[in-house]
Amino acid sequence: MTTDPSCSAQRFAGAVDCDLHPAVPGMDVLMPYLDDYWREMVAVRALDRLNLSLTSYPQNAPLSCRPDWKPAGAGKPGSSLAAMQQHVLDRFQASFGILNCLYGGQAMHSEDMAAALCRATNDWIRDAWLDRDPRLRASIIVPAHNTELAVAEIERVAGDGRFIQVLLLVSGELTLGRRQLWPIYAAAERLGLAIGVHAGSAYRYAPTSVGWPSYFIEDYIAQSGAFENQLQSLISEGVFAKFPRLRVVMIESGLTWLSGFIWRADKTWKGVRAEVPWVTRAPSDILRDHVRFTVQPIDDPDEAEGLLRLVDHLKSDELFLFSTDYPHWQFDGDAALPAGLPEPLLQKILRDNPLAAYPRLAASVRSTEAEVSA
Repeated sequence: MTTDPSCSAQRFAGAVDCDLHPAVPGMDVLMPYLDDYWREMVAVRALDRLNLSLTSYPQNAPLSCRPDWKPAGAGKPGSSLAAMQQHVLDRFQASFGILNCLYGGQAMHSEDMAAALCRATNDWIRDAWLDRDPRLRASIIVPAHNTELAVAEIERVAGDGRFIQVLLLVSGELTLGRRQLWPIYAAAERLGLAIGVHAGSAYRYAPTSVGWPSYFIEDYIAQSGAFENQLQSLISEGVFAKFPRLRVVMIESGLTWLSGFIWRADKTWKGVRAEVPWVTRAPSDILRDHVRFTVQPIDDPDEAEGLLRLVDHLKSDELFLFSTDYPHWQFDGDAALPAGLPEPLLQKILRDNPLAAYPRLAASVRSTEAEVSA
């Protein structure tokens, strides 16, 4: 564990941790939330014997869990609320933590089965996590490959204000700007939900633009290219022009690609913007208004310098959100953010920027403050 006092967990007190991963320990915890038909289908298809974790996060890959965060025995990393409380919520004294559950239900080819498993997962998260710790908030898991079913699930769950975001995988069946997906964004904007785009794939297509890789390291590094493609799609297809109040959070995207990407996006837009007349501002301006990024992993040899350089290049200190990415292994000890960041920037990353990115979370804070003052 680090002994640098500037990396002490206490420096993060009051933070909003924007990326925590609760793991579904097994199909047995979801069975009570499935109706009779789907319980029978799970049994008939022997799904109760399968590990439906997304293969973009192999359970035994070193990056999938920090060694000191691994559970005792054969349990899945992230499957214990008590461990999450000990390792992150209590240790870092977080005021809130946002749960992003990555599970195979959202990637099932059967749209109906995907919807049933997403529905069960959301209900399980509510009962097993949100009801047991008031600091927790969560993303709504949806079958994004069927827009009608995805919107129905958003509207079903959104009545619970502890769900503050809709979670999509960065690599699904479509580029995210396509109009088939716009009903999802319309529902999110109407209900005050952010859209979270998380690293990971449904593996409908090769995760690289030139074919299937042989090794996990190729897949992992290719994720940043998928984020570039999706960010360009959201901007160019006009999502933010159509939904001016929508916020998109890129989760676990890495950051080092961002400067080069936005420079190229601005430069190219100036030359060919007649093709996309609804994009009336430079992509960098749109990004500053609508897109946020979690800070883990930073992927820079000098993380503080890299983060400060991005703030300078992008002309904003409002883009970055604190995250530990628990239980994934992105930093050692308590160094969830690099030492040497100016205090005003640190406070924005830890709390101010997350509250601005998540309207429902900010409303909850205001309500609590009003009750206290009364």
